[in-house]
Order: sequence, then structure tokens, then C-alpha cells
Amino acid sequence: MELVKNETVNQNKWLKLGVNPEDALISKTYFTIAFATLLIGGILGLIQGLERAGLYSLPSGFNYYQVLSAHGLLLLVVFTATFTMGYQLANLSYSFGGLLPIAKKLIWVGIVLKVIGVVMAVTMIVLNEASVLYTFYPPLAAHPIFYFGLVVLVIGIWAVCLAVILNYRHWRKTHPGQTTPILAFFAMGVFILWFFASLGVTIEVFMIIPWVLGITETINVMVTRTLFWWFGHTLVNIWYLVATSAWYIIVPKIIGGKHFNEKLIRLVVILLVILNIPGGFHHQIIDPAISLTIKFLHVFMSLSIAVPSLMTAFAMFYVMEKAGRKKGGKGLFGWFKKLPWNDVRFLAPMIAMIAFIPGGAGGIVNTSNQMNQVIHNTMWVVGHFHITVGVSVVLTFFGICYWLIPHLSKRQLTKRMNKIGVIQTWIWTAGMAIMAFSMHIAGLIGDPRRTSDTTYGGMEAALNWFHYEYIFAAGATLLMIGVIIQVFAVFHMMFFAPKGTTEYPVAEPEEDQPSVPMWTERWGLWSILLLAVVAMAYVIPIVDMIVNAPPGSPPFKTW
Repeated sequence: MELVKNETVNQNKWLKLGVNPEDALISKTYFTIAFATLLIGGILGLIQGLERAGLYSLPSGFNYYQVLSAHGLLLLVVFTATFTMGYQLANLSYSFGGLLPIAKKLIWVGIVLKVIGVVMAVTMIVLNEASVLYTFYPPLAAHPIFYFGLVVLVIGIWAVCLAVILNYRHWRKTHPGQTTPILAFFAMGVFILWFFASLGVTIEVFMIIPWVLGITETINVMVTRTLFWWFGHTLVNIWYLVATSAWYIIVPKIIGGKHFNEKLIRLVVILLVILNIPGGFHHQIIDPAISLTIKFLHVFMSLSIAVPSLMTAFAMFYVMEKAGRKKGGKGLFGWFKKLPWNDVRFLAPMIAMIAFIPGGAGGIVNTSNQMNQVIHNTMWVVGHFHITVGVSVVLTFFGICYWLIPHLSKRQLTKRMNKIGVIQTWIWTAGMAIMAFSMHIAGLIGDPRRTSDTTYGGMEAALNWFHYEYIFAAGATLLMIGVIIQVFAVFHMMFFAPKGTTEYPVAEPEEDQPSVPMWTERWGLWSILLLAVVAMAYVIPIVDMIVNAPPGSPPFKTW
């Protein structure tokens, strides 16, 4: 009896209502790191834009590739990862009535490890010992501490993944026969992808460490590139899955509607989890050591992501049209005008969704073998991921901030802050449109990426794209203004906004929806299918790269 009583007491401690203060502190810590990182990364981005346009010269001791490496690592990994985890952990706490004590301990351990890892890696970049860019492709070789920092960072990610899985398993055990709340279902998909995505880059780093320490003389460059894109491509789709969780579940509530059929939503999550990783080779279409058969297989797998994307587009337009017509919208597009365009919680993710249309179209170009020959390693690619990440993902993140941070901080979103958010959203949209679309045009006429001097010594052909680089700089300046406003908004809502309550806007399902099937909860099966698809896509080419490997490369430091 005593054991049963103690177990009941422990469960009561675990099942706190809502996003409790301890859990809120975890998410706010993640958001603090995220937006401090955004500010630093934004400054570095502006510096790059001004330097490429010839409007600014870096001080002695710093170089373009050093700035580019820090910009990529801080924004593409640190900002996105910390925001993603802060948001998804808040969703778990809200859905499960609180996080388990053991989960909270693991999460705090993960936070500390990630901070230590990032500091180690960024310190090496600042000391000009790791100007290897975001992709850190061998044969470029950074200081060993840079790679040890990446190892610590990944271990921190794994600690959080373990915490989430333990919390999920506990909830399932204590709620037999029930399906997981939909936001928690999204979170499980996100953290399963985090774990499996990080396996590829972890193997790569453990290949690199003995190489940079001099234990091994050479490294298989193709294998390491392939393992990086196992991670790099999946990371993009982790952001996408996080964004879709807000599109499907949060946006409908804000516009006064209900979310779409939950069975379809769960199917979209499952498809994104299973199909995600094998698209990595479309980043390597030009690489010579991969057969055409394998490249076409990966092109097909990359394009398969369009299926859940089109399902999402249909579902979201259905939800928005229905909500708009409920508010009196008439005619073919009258519903569109009835949407709450003056509410930043809707405006930011709505622009993000619209931007995914040209972003997705550009992705099809990047994934197509013939068209990729034209735009590979040009500024087109940079423009593409600034639309997909910088608008579709980041603007969704910004929109989340305006309800989640006040909720976590027990404060209110005021009319003034909402207006500031609307202004920030339009500034960000304008800056990104100016910069990204000019990058696309410059890329089509040959402007190279990852290059500090694009004039080629005054070559006439280079002058055709050089004036576009002034437009890059103008867009980057607007984006820096947007960064400053957003960082101000986040910390104002966190610490200085009027105290009160802010709704956690979770939409209800439509009436008369069929029950959610329990088979959707079979994460063990979905993980096995994910691994099977990964094996189908990667085992044969990686074995071929190893068996038929060239002599390998020693480390190089070119800066």
C-alpha cells in the first residue's frame, strides 16, 4: 500500500496543470539564448552584405570566411535549435500537464552542454582557427577544439531527446488507450528527427577528430560530405515540421476557426519523419563520386516531401477559407479579406506560408539534375534558403513569440506591442524579399556563393552581377532593423509587459471528426521505417565510396 501511495504522490507531482513555472523557465532560457544569438548572427549577416558590396572592410585579424562561418553556425544551428526546443518543450508541458522531474534534469543538462559546445566552437572561429563555414567540409580542417565542441553540442541535443521520449512513454503508460495530444505528437516527430539527423554528423565528426589530431593521415572527403548532408538536409525539414505545428494547430485558433482532420495532420507528421533524411544527396548532385542512379533515387526522395507539403497547403487554405466565410466573407476571395491581418500572431505565419510557395518552387529547381547544373554554388542557393528559412521558418517563429512568451512570462500582449510586431513583420518581409530575390537573379547570371571577392580582378562578366550586391546590402540593412525590433519585442514581452494572462491558442478539431486511430502512435514502427528508408538510400553509395575510395586527403588550412 505504501508503494502505491508513494507512486500516486509522485504522479501528482509530475502532472502539474499547464506550462508550470519550472517548465516555463526552461523555455524562456532557450528563447533568451535564441534571440541573443539572433542579434549576434544578424550583425554578422549585415557585415557580410556590406563587405560583399564593397561598402565595408573587416578590421585587421578578421576575414570574410570567419564571419560567414560564425553567421552560419549561430543562425542555422544555434538559433533554430534553441527556439525549436524551447517551443516544443512548452508544447509538451502544456499537453502533458507538466514535464517529469527526470526530464527537467536532463533538459537542463542538455542546455548546459549545448552552451559549452557552442562556446568551444565559436571561440575557435573567433580565434580564426575554424573558418570552415557552416558545412565544415574536409579537407578544410579546423582546430580540434571546434570538433570537440560539436560533440558536446550533439550530446546536449541527445539529452533533451531522451527527456522527451521518457516523458512521452510515461504519459502513454498513464493514459492507456488514449492518443497523444496533437502538439505533443508534433514534438515527438521533431525530437525523433533531431536524434536520427544527428547520427550522421556525429559519425562524420568522429572521423574528422583523429584526422585533425594527426592520428590518421587522410580522410575520405566524399563520405564526410555525404554524412554532413544526412544531417544538414534533415535539419531544414525539422524547422519545417516545427513551423507546420503552428500552422495546423495555432493559426486556426487565432483566426477563429478549427483545425483540420487530425488523422491527416498525423499522417503528414509521419510522412515527414519517414521521408526526410534520404533527400540529402540532392545537395551533392554535382559531386562526381555518386552514380547517376543514386542521384536520381535521392531526387525522387527529395521531391516526395512535396506530398505532405501539398496536403498541408490544401488543409490550411480550407481552414482559412472556412473561418473567413464564417465571418461574412462573400464571393471567391471575400474570405481572404476577413482574416485578421492586423494581428501579428496571424500575419507573421501567414506570410511565412505564402513564402513557402516560391521557396518550394526554388527547391524543385535545386533538386532537378539539369537545372542544378546552372545554379549550383551560386547566390541562387543562398537566396533560396533565405526564403525558406528566413521567411517560412523564421517568420513563423516570430509569430509564435507574440503569444508564447507572454504566456510563459504571465504577461500580456498589448495593442502597442502587437503594432510593433506588425511593423517588424513587414520590415522583415521587405528586407528578405529585396535580398533573396536579388540573390536569385545574381545567381542566374553566375554570382558565386562562399566567395569574398566576386569581381575576379575586374573581369567584365563579373560586373554584370556586382550591382546586385548593393541590393543585397540594402536588404541586409532592413533585416538588421527587423532583428533589433524583434529582439526588443521578445525581451520586453518577457520582462516588462503588463502582468496578466495570455491564451495558449490551441485550436479544437471540427465537429463530427472521426476518432484518431491508435496506429498513429507507433513511433517504434515509424522509426524502423525511417531507418529502412535511410538504409535503402545510404548503405549502397557509402559502401561504394569506401570500397572504391581515392587515396584520401590530408588536412588543409586555407585561411
